[in-house]
Amino acid sequence: MIKKLLCTAAMTMVLGMTPALADLKIGSIVELSGPGAAAGTNFRDGVKMGFEEINADGGVLKEKIELLEYDTQTDPQVSRALVQKAIDDGVYAITGTVFSSSTVVNMLVAKQAGIPQFTGSEAPSITSMSNPYIFRTAFGSQKGVPKMTRYMIETMGVKKAAVVWANTEFGKGGHTAFVDAMKEAGIEIVTDIPTEQAQTDFSADIVKLKSSDADAAFIYVTEEESARFLREAAKQGLKIPLVGETTLIGHKVIELAGEAANGAMGHVGLTPDANIPAVTEMVERFKAKYNYTPDHNAIKGYTAAWAIKYVTEMVGSPDSQAIAEKLHGLTLNAAEHPGVLMDVSWDETGEMSRESFFVEVQDGKQVVKAILPPN
Repeated sequence: MIKKLLCTAAMTMVLGMTPALADLKIGSIVELSGPGAAAGTNFRDGVKMGFEEINADGGVLKEKIELLEYDTQTDPQVSRALVQKAIDDGVYAITGTVFSSSTVVNMLVAKQAGIPQFTGSEAPSITSMSNPYIFRTAFGSQKGVPKMTRYMIETMGVKKAAVVWANTEFGKGGHTAFVDAMKEAGIEIVTDIPTEQAQTDFSADIVKLKSSDADAAFIYVTEEESARFLREAAKQGLKIPLVGETTLIGHKVIELAGEAANGAMGHVGLTPDANIPAVTEMVERFKAKYNYTPDHNAIKGYTAAWAIKYVTEMVGSPDSQAIAEKLHGLTLNAAEHPGVLMDVSWDETGEMSRESFFVEVQDGKQVVKAILPPN
């Protein structure tokens, strides 16, 4: 079955030259179909645009990059097999996956082969497994959620909270981080609602929230589920503030939810609406190329491509082991490395540190309410 899936899912795309001539190969392993398609497609397009720009600017070590693309179908076991296929195909680094439930499975294959992997996943467990080859493209929820909870408590004045979360590896990480941060601050969790991946009906969950006495609700489900949730919340007239991470107020959610997204708030590690010239310029190039507004996943993918270029050239060769070693404790500042868009650092676990934003959706756009410092 896996062999059949590999035949149908794997797709090779060459950027700038034919496979016979290209020396440097990167594997793009993402969710292009299934529940993760919205996030995966954004991430893939960001990676692709990044390497196209890199190749147009002379490539990496004066060689063109050949980008090999694979569709995981949002299936962890397929993703595992595709990571192995990419390694067999000769990649020296991997970008993806986005869904944490896939990354926790497939990263073990990359680790065994000694291939650095730049993941878009945010589950805390991913950088707690002593894997020297895993690196975030945005920090995990264990760093992002505490930033958000401080804003909820100090600025919004929340005293009682509800939480709605996906019962997946991704959702469990966010749920734990939120509950722990609120308990540490003495904030009561009055309603706790788990949901399932790809859930379509949130009517009962909204009823539960309406009957609670929460001051605000933390929503931590995937993009498509967030859009359904917001539409149902608007339909039922839910009044309490809805707060989340990027998966609640990302541009794909705004597109799918329409006016129902207005008023939703949240913390985002990256936003195309940030008043940062490098980000704004990247977003405009992306929109011109793909005819849609990128979300945080596209920016993650784009910066991953440029990080691979910079670190490969620092090392002086496409040496996977040396690249992984170089990344630990590394800071890339945007002034000298403009492709990363914002100053970024990785610690010894592959966890990332960077400024981030608290935003509110207004008239279909993310409006930045506060810039939150690195942690």
